Amino acid sequence: MKVLFIGDVVGQKAAAKLGKALPGIKLSEGTELVIINGENSSDGNGITPHSAKMLFDMGADVITTGNHAFKRKEMDAAFEERRNVLRPANFGDDCPGAGVFTVDFGYCALTVINLMGATYMPPCDNPFKCADALLRKSGAKNIIVDFHAEATAEKKAMGRFLRGRVSAVLGTHTHVQTADERIVGGTAYITDVGMTGASDSIIGAEKNMVEKFIRYYPQKYFPAEGECEVNAVTVEIDVSSGRAVSIKRIAQNI
Repeated sequence: MKVLFIGDVVGQKAAAKLGKALPGIKLSEGTELVIINGENSSDGNGITPHSAKMLFDMGADVITTGNHAFKRKEMDAAFEERRNVLRPANFGDDCPGAGVFTVDFGYCALTVINLMGATYMPPCDNPFKCADALLRKSGAKNIIVDFHAEATAEKKAMGRFLRGRVSAVLGTHTHVQTADERIVGGTAYITDVGMTGASDSIIGAEKNMVEKFIRYYPQKYFPAEGECEVNAVTVEIDVSSGRAVSIKRIAQNI
């Protein structure tokens, strides 16, 4: 099985451009399942029912999120209604929705786990203990983890912690694609998949964000205009063993 995992989509215009490009990417890469991190898919951060629908309509099978999962209150009900829209599992049981979803293909199943890092991020339960508890309860063989985290070291640690226990650990959140994709112990790993958004931007945002770092004064977040790029990875999994066979980075204009 080959899975396409698309990095954080930034804004609705980027989502629309991705929608036009996605059929061609799926065809050329020969992927069977699409996972998209959509936590910034609505303009001004966050995800809304409308932006989630856009991602599903273009071909997403599962949507993952992160620290902006609950920025829009209208998503609370959507997380309950669409169980394939995930929020980090270590947000706790009192939050709407779930952090785990299994796609059943009949001949095999694939489980997606969404976790958020604890270092330099909003308060959450320990992601390592949460991952361990989920894996102890799960009988799943083919598992992809979206680890939405800020610190490179924490992502590397999660990759090591889950090595040989899941099919892939794919980092998101920093919006900058890293060049450290690898397979160790049957687990595919990359520190950050990257983003899908405007190429000439500050991690997808308008260049007014420069002022934030010059003046230390908050700036309103606007998705940048112009040519967009998609950052993604494909992960091929041997479904009989749950071990990753290959991981490939994708970075192309759309």
